[in-house]
Amino acid sequence: MSLYKIKLSKERCILCHACEIHCQVQNRMPPDVRLNSITAQGPTPDDEGRPRMKPKYQPCLHCKKPECVAACPTGALYIRKSDGLVLLKDELCDGCQACVSACPFGVPRMHPATGKMVKCDLCVERIDRGLDPACVAGCTGHALTFVRP
Repeated sequence: MSLYKIKLSKERCILCHACEIHCQVQNRMPPDVRLNSITAQGPTPDDEGRPRMKPKYQPCLHCKKPECVAACPTGALYIRKSDGLVLLKDELCDGCQACVSACPFGVPRMHPATGKMVKCDLCVERIDRGLDPACVAGCTGHALTFVRP
């Protein structure tokens, strides 16, 4: 696992999708490509029996033994040794989509304009500068927290 994590406060999340939008803007993704997702689960009754929707946030989990890396035939996906982030070398990707089939969470996506794969990298260039990922920085309800080691 990566040394970094993003935690969601289900009580604070208003399901506004600002996390998705800020990620798309930061990574210059077209509207139909999302590198993270926030979805509503439910409704389920709360402690007082009222129906409530529960948010679920899904960025890349940067697995300790990522199946996407093992499945990549070109070596485009790799684990950064310093912190365990699972990153993608765009110039090596041939768009075969082996990583999509291998990832149990469905994280890698095809970029329609380039024909290559893209995935959440936790905004590695931002965290290398000491900043939070775009999804966390742009969270309207301050429901996402970036946890550093």
